[in-house]
Amino acid sequence: MAYIISDSCLKCGACADTCPVGAIAEGEDKYIIDADVCISCGACAGTCPVEAIEEA
Repeated sequence: MAYIISDSCLKCGACADTCPVGAIAEGEDKYIIDADVCISCGACAGTCPVEAIEEA
């Protein structure tokens, strides 16, 4: 199951730097995760300073 980023995202980019498959990109208001690319490893969730990333 892919992960999602909530509206509490600070747009710090920590998650995008951690993603091993490049599934995270900067959106207009927050970072977004491409569910078709996400391998559900959870690496991004562990790096988010505000815990804005969770399983979908």
